[in-house]
Amino acid sequence: MRQTQRIDPANCSVARALSVVGERWSLLIIREAVDGATRFSDFRSRLGIASNLLAARLDGLVEAGVLERIPYQKPGARQRYEYRLTPRGLDLRPTLVALLEWGDKYLADPEGPSVVVRHRGADDGEHCDEPVRVVLECAAGHAHLPSSEIARTPGPGARFVEPS
Repeated sequence: MRQTQRIDPANCSVARALSVVGERWSLLIIREAVDGATRFSDFRSRLGIASNLLAARLDGLVEAGVLERIPYQKPGARQRYEYRLTPRGLDLRPTLVALLEWGDKYLADPEGPSVVVRHRGADDGEHCDEPVRVVLECAAGHAHLPSSEIARTPGPGARFVEPS
């Protein structure tokens, strides 16, 4: 990339992702969904979030395709909805683990982290129970890349802005 060209910050996948999950409650709702919460009352009691705010965040996550709304009805009660992660929502798991790692490194209590994500493996029972971590890896298979060895470069959809 020439120094005179700058990638348009409005054309950015980070900005687009943050428009979906960048609000604090949204990621916490996704965290609870990953941990098995499906009903409005589950999210409300686990998070202590106001009902109107929860409803708005759930609607936004459904609209963005992160959660799907599935109707259910108990006998004699009105229809309600469960909220289940879509494949798009499940793909946010590494993001949650990365945020957890960062928080554990810089913000955990002196006693250590409150949660450890562990390898549980497939349904066949195979697992090692070791902690899970996020690893940066290039397409050639070079893993554990330090931040100093990665850089943003223009992609096929890059748009440029003129220097001011």
